[in-house]
Amino acid sequence: MRQENWQRIRDQLSAEITGGQLPPGAQLPTETQLAQSFRAGRHSVRRAVAALAVEGKLRVEQGRGTFVQAAPLINYHIGRRTRFRQNLLEQGVAPAGDHIARDILPAPAHVAAALRLAEAAPVHRVLRRGLADGVPINLGFSWHCAERFPDLAARRAAGHSVTEIYRDYGIADYCRKTTTVFARRPDAQEAALLMQHPDQPVIVLQKTDVDAAGHPIGYSEAVWAGDRVQFTFDSLEGGEPAQEAPDV
Repeated sequence: MRQENWQRIRDQLSAEITGGQLPPGAQLPTETQLAQSFRAGRHSVRRAVAALAVEGKLRVEQGRGTFVQAAPLINYHIGRRTRFRQNLLEQGVAPAGDHIARDILPAPAHVAAALRLAEAAPVHRVLRRGLADGVPINLGFSWHCAERFPDLAARRAAGHSVTEIYRDYGIADYCRKTTTVFARRPDAQEAALLMQHPDQPVIVLQKTDVDAAGHPIGYSEAVWAGDRVQFTFDSLEGGEPAQEAPDV
């Protein structure tokens, strides 16, 4: 079956990315130059680039151009005491992170239910972004009771880990009670922060942490770039200590 022009361009560019002729971070020629090179119309070039962006192989930056996506594939282990930083360092990948936003707001219904709070009770909401070798791989949204942890958001912004903050409030250890995993399309903000195409799916991990008495102390949602991570769930007998929210 004869390929259409855009499919031929897509496959050639994909092969050059896989073969290393177009290395991570490389900028592609302009749309006009690619059209001339492939002896095709600009519409075909645009469609091929869009398809590769959806696959996560290219990143289109308005006003700057099109770049080969330099995204390492992370094999992320979820198990006893594993942490974001530890996961990446063990794979030779440099972890880093950005503090994006923090505020106090009335607890949404699902957050209030997870934390066993009255609906609209004040909660901290913190948004952080995790990076691997400088490439965004996840967004961490976390919610905590503002009355129980009054300075949590400020300390998170200052770089303190959740584990460290819990310890200062007398919580020596905590466990992940539930974990829910599903895929969906990102919203506009998520796609922009993850620097990915809006049609590229994300993987969402929702979890609730509880203290030694079984009382919920934190709820979080980690939104991962779907083409940059794979998860391994380690099976353990008995209770399982908590998985830190994306934390660097």
